[in-house]
Amino acid sequence: MKARTLKKDKVNIITLGCSKNMVDSEVLSGQLLANDIQVVHENAKLDHNIVVVNTCGFIDKAKEESINTILDQVSLKQKGKLDKVYVTGCLSQRYRDDLEKEIPEVDAWFGTMELPLILKELEADYKAELLGERMLATPKHYAYLKISEGCNRTCSFCAIPLMRGGHVSRPIEELVKEAESLVKKGVKEIMLIAQELTYYGLDLYKKRQLPELLHQLAAVPGIEWIRLHYAYPSKFPMEILDAIKAHPTICNYLDMPLQHASNNMLKAMKRQITREEMETLIAAIREQVPGICIRTTLITGFPGETREDVEELKDFLKRMRFDRVGIFTYSHEENTTAHDLEDNIPAEEKEARAQEIMEVQQEISLEKNQEKLGQIFKVIVDKKEAGRYLGRTEFDSVEVDNEVVINTSEKLVPGQFVQVKITKAYDYDLEGELINII
Repeated sequence: MKARTLKKDKVNIITLGCSKNMVDSEVLSGQLLANDIQVVHENAKLDHNIVVVNTCGFIDKAKEESINTILDQVSLKQKGKLDKVYVTGCLSQRYRDDLEKEIPEVDAWFGTMELPLILKELEADYKAELLGERMLATPKHYAYLKISEGCNRTCSFCAIPLMRGGHVSRPIEELVKEAESLVKKGVKEIMLIAQELTYYGLDLYKKRQLPELLHQLAAVPGIEWIRLHYAYPSKFPMEILDAIKAHPTICNYLDMPLQHASNNMLKAMKRQITREEMETLIAAIREQVPGICIRTTLITGFPGETREDVEELKDFLKRMRFDRVGIFTYSHEENTTAHDLEDNIPAEEKEARAQEIMEVQQEISLEKNQEKLGQIFKVIVDKKEAGRYLGRTEFDSVEVDNEVVINTSEKLVPGQFVQVKITKAYDYDLEGELINII
């Protein structure tokens, strides 16, 4: 692409939303680098002349953040600080026609599956041989591995199939090759992500193949931790647990968004499972893998949710005692089946319910953390912040879960594994003394 000056183009990629978007940005970066185009992520130096905003369109707050970010970049362009502003990702996929009219200053809009078109706009060639090659936006010791795209589920609240299409699995050999490539970059922890992990393989192999994928990834030398995100509870393939038990490298960690516990709400959300079935499943998982950390995500404020539904959800949390819980307030999304329902709960009430539910979990989290006092855990060092090292146990994923403050006078390096004896427990974090560098 011709810039207004003789200075070489430099592309800054701003990524909003989930880890799946981050992987898309990393793949775009890898392609640009292979075309000898300078590229950076979230560039604080502001010495770039082109911006690609990779947007999120999942819920209202995410859409607002995406639009504000686009407007900020357009403002920089109008002040002469940028030559080009491009937008891609879920928001662009979903609302492109409207956005083109409302923000005409954006040079081009792209959908979620239009990487070759973005590259063409940037006068770069799409290099198919770069399969799995990425410029990591994460610290080099961990990375996300997207094993499939899209979703075949019909949850009434969810717009993801509108933006990402139906489920498409990536071949096992391709994923193993990518994992090997990540290890060469220094990656020690791989987090498997998808819109829905447990559906993996049904399209390619005519059966659920996540267990087989896990066996093959666990055999890749250099991978120390493999972590599972976004497992759907209905028809959960129990063979996954056999893989977790068989390989020490697969973390005793399972992220399983349940969304609610009231059968009325589960039916309205089209979750294809009942509270009773969820409780049976969780009990079976814990029986097969004692000590497993289960993370879940919930939604409150869905149309028609009553106080009784909220109380049932709180009771469910008290009974199940999940290790980790995240909560969203319901967002009324166009073209979902729930959009036909009246969004009858005020935003303030949704927030109040979310806070009330999280207070229940906060107490559970503190009790579970206090149980760890005096125990020694293997911890991966993530970073040094305010003079202290921060890391995570195998029971904690990046950004969403607990951190461990590591007290030591030793010099540690991100990506190192250490043993830490827990000396203090807080609601959502732990603190401990360095025992040994592994």
